[in-house]
Amino acid sequence: MRAIVGIGNPGKKYQFNRHNVGFLALDHFAEKYKLRFVPSKYDYYFSEGEVEGNPFILAKPTTYVNNSGIAVKELISSYNIPVQDVLIVVDDINLNEFDFRLKKSGSDGGHNGLASIIYSLNTDAFPRLRIGIGSDFEKGNLAEYVLSDFDEIELKKLFETFEFTSAIIRAFIAGGYNSCLSEYSKIKNQLKNNLKDLNGS
Repeated sequence: MRAIVGIGNPGKKYQFNRHNVGFLALDHFAEKYKLRFVPSKYDYYFSEGEVEGNPFILAKPTTYVNNSGIAVKELISSYNIPVQDVLIVVDDINLNEFDFRLKKSGSDGGHNGLASIIYSLNTDAFPRLRIGIGSDFEKGNLAEYVLSDFDEIELKKLFETFEFTSAIIRAFIAGGYNSCLSEYSKIKNQLKNNLKDLNGS
């Protein structure tokens, strides 16, 4: 079984925050496959499904972003899932809004949720799908920015991005990281070519 964990804060007041991109991406994926999140006996909501005969679990921690590692460790332990089969979906201020990047491992990049996961698992060797939320904030206003809501226009663009990230998540479920990387590269090349066509080059 493979797991996809979205990072975010539980509760309606945080639902459309920039920091909740991970939750929103999983909600979008779950809706596409007609799945519903339910409470677990641990610190996360979850939903189980299957893609091409491959079982998977989606999880949204209830621990708040800064303690995401608690829920991820519980999930891995209860389902006995290798860390390389857990894809973390997370917001990233170091990427332009609505851009996305796939990494096999690496540092927390200043994200407290990733820092918590690395600390709890005692490793950074887990794949993560980072979704850009931009960095349009003044120095010292990071917390206010990540906890601010997307507006309607931004949400529309975000949901367009989720069509791509959903395909990447599906590939991860079906074939693990290598399959996921292949789908990611294909999508990125397609977007690059589309941009060239728009620019007339």
